[in-house]
Amino acid sequence: MTEHPRPAAVPRKPTLARDIRPGAFAGTGTAVTIGNFDGVHRGHQAMLEVVCQAARQRSLQPVALTFAPAPGEYFARAAGKAPPTRLQRLRDKLLCIWTVGITHIQLLRFNPAVAAMAPDDFCQQVLKVGLNAKWVIVGDDFRYGKGRAGDIKTLHAWCTANGIECYVMPAVKAMDVRFSSSLVREALQSGDVVTAAAILGRPYRISGRVAHGDKLGRTLGFPTINLPLWAPLPLSGVYAVRVYGVDIAGVQAVTGAASVGVRPTVKEDGKPLLEVFLLDFQGDLYGRRIVVEFVQRIRAEEKFATLELLTEQMHRDIAAVRTVFAKAGG
Repeated sequence: MTEHPRPAAVPRKPTLARDIRPGAFAGTGTAVTIGNFDGVHRGHQAMLEVVCQAARQRSLQPVALTFAPAPGEYFARAAGKAPPTRLQRLRDKLLCIWTVGITHIQLLRFNPAVAAMAPDDFCQQVLKVGLNAKWVIVGDDFRYGKGRAGDIKTLHAWCTANGIECYVMPAVKAMDVRFSSSLVREALQSGDVVTAAAILGRPYRISGRVAHGDKLGRTLGFPTINLPLWAPLPLSGVYAVRVYGVDIAGVQAVTGAASVGVRPTVKEDGKPLLEVFLLDFQGDLYGRRIVVEFVQRIRAEEKFATLELLTEQMHRDIAAVRTVFAKAGG
């Protein structure tokens, strides 16, 4: 096994609130940034770093205000449509936000009451009463309030009227391409985890707790660890991966071959599942939380006519994964 930088640790003990609590910040003002932060890509990271810097300069507490579910997901489901795939579990998103330096996350439940708030009511109840905001930063495409009636102009006007500094963050770009969660999603859907990693500023990762499966991989000669997924991921297929949290010390990456999808060869209506065959590793990992880091796509998910054909392909997949890591040096 070769050591690789593992997912970053949270620098300090952060706090999380799932409801707005008037007066919670009465003794100290806050610097607030607002967003969905799905994936916490490089654009998000830049804005989070700016709010942390502003908080230090003004002796304020840096706060990230985010939503569960995301407004887009809420409105899609309300309209009977399939919502955009989420890039992360909520737990992973919170960890990424805290890692940047945010000390408090305000998680706002996006429900009919929040969706019906007029822009000024949102600012008054959430920013002023709930968070005691003294400094606010949003992206240049920020919209809020009922019917998305609020924008950066209405926010700036409200902040000015209430003695709050308001800063609009310019888009973070590379080669004139704006970083966005949608762009990450598109890259992953095409299997391009390298481009996704460039936008995220880190490899694409999924965490979860190892669960018992149907043991089919074991009967085929490829025992796997199984991570049930909260929903379909924006990627599918077979990948070369690194897995953290497997070894006892928790500091080394174990290489493996991962299959993401619904297993069409063995299930008619299979639920999304992440299966990983760890190379040159044996051990009981049930119940352990691990992080799977996607390195390179090997192939798309396929349906095979027989289990024998699937097994033959799995041998080829393992060989291809070994080649990937041999070229990468481990």
